[in-house]
Amino acid sequence: MTSYHAAVMAPIGQDSFDRQIDRLLEDAVSAFGVHGAAWAPSSNAWEDDNGFYVQMALPGWDPQDVSLEVTKHALSIKGERKEDSGSGRTFHVKEIADGRFLRLFRLPTDIDSEKASAAQKTDC
Repeated sequence: MTSYHAAVMAPIGQDSFDRQIDRLLEDAVSAFGVHGAAWAPSSNAWEDDNGFYVQMALPGWDPQDVSLEVTKHALSIKGERKEDSGSGRTFHVKEIADGRFLRLFRLPTDIDSEKASAAQKTDC
């Protein structure tokens, strides 16, 4: 079974109800076997008059290793990068993470879920 480490992004200054919803999302992800130390790429999330945006720091990742999904109230971004075990390398320093991640971003409540979409862009 594939497992992912989850991290839920919550807006600054959210109220108690929103924190409870985020906790429910975390619990739902945990129910699918997520455990252990979580790793998640650094991210920025913002919105303007044109939409809701997420920027993630994934240097060196192949876009095909990252998937996006929009649901009614959340954007999920997950990915997996496998270590190149057949390279014959002996690492002296290895700070670039391999493995899986899952990030959940709660979408603003006033979006039209019928028109919601997600796309990747690598030139940010």
